[in-house]
Amino acid sequence: MPVLEKHRVLEKNATLLLIASLVVVTVGGIVEIAPLFYLENTIEKVEGMRPYTPLELEGRNIYIREGCYLCHSQMIRPFRDEVERYGHYSLAAESMYDHPFQWGSKRTGPDLARVGDRYSNAWHVQHLEDPRSVVPESVMPSYAFLKDKDVSVKGFSTHLVANARVGVPYTDDMIANAEADMRAQADPDADTSGLEARYPKAKVGDFDGNPQRVTEMDALVAYLQMLGTLVDFSTYDEAKSTR
Repeated sequence: MPVLEKHRVLEKNATLLLIASLVVVTVGGIVEIAPLFYLENTIEKVEGMRPYTPLELEGRNIYIREGCYLCHSQMIRPFRDEVERYGHYSLAAESMYDHPFQWGSKRTGPDLARVGDRYSNAWHVQHLEDPRSVVPESVMPSYAFLKDKDVSVKGFSTHLVANARVGVPYTDDMIANAEADMRAQADPDADTSGLEARYPKAKVGDFDGNPQRVTEMDALVAYLQMLGTLVDFSTYDEAKSTR
């Protein structure tokens, strides 16, 4: 009981309680914050992550411009119902090259963190042109106009330069070949050896059904088809099963 008696004294004295609370919060804050000053990066790097290709980066720009993040999140929380529906929970490293990140705060539509490779290019194009033709209950507006708008390929390297200045590891080689890589990724007949060397696992092909043009539809579909495909999560599942 002596301990409880001392605690009772603390509870009855507002000034003493305030001082004690401040001491506890200060000590706790120092313990949590001080170690961060000695770390160069708090994000654990994950094998497979790379910067966006120029076409994917343009697709992401369009995704943000059209407000897709207002209805779709890109963050799978570590809850059983979300993991079973969408796939492995999101890792911090998957957003390390996003400026800004696309975690979102609302899901009118499904989470898109693992949408890459789940559907064909043709499905994505049809869904963007007429959402209710493939998802009858969808409330998403049509984005058919993206198929008629050409991407501004010339001078796109400036976008890579801007991202490099905020920490995205675009090399001089990537920046110098930005325009060529953007065209090559949307052309099924192009030589993509350089593109694939610079951006492993880059999806290559005619995304919008018209190989003669590089459209905003090409860019957005290329971005969607990349989401969640860079990290090999089978290694995580194997490690978990052996525990």
